[in-house]
Amino acid sequence: MNHNQLKKKALKKQSVRKEYEALKPEFNLLREMLKARNDAGLSQAEVAERMGTKPPAVTRLESSLTSGRHSPSISTLKKYAEAVGCHLVIKLVH
Repeated sequence: MNHNQLKKKALKKQSVRKEYEALKPEFNLLREMLKARNDAGLSQAEVAERMGTKPPAVTRLESSLTSGRHSPSISTLKKYAEAVGCHLVIKLVH
């Protein structure tokens, strides 16, 4: 069974689907962050240097969005955005 088949099977369960949906904002943000870093042609180490931190901190930041164990601060997200040549926009949407 490949990843897509496993995901399709798991999402048939209402409890799994509910948790999956709840994580969509984090997954979307992570996708945007990784795309911005890749578009800038930067490694995690290069982003870390621009942020004034160490590479493991950037690894933790990027992985924290999929683990649900830690929510990065707005300040940290702003530093990351600036390091990859972007700016952070936060919105509340109805």
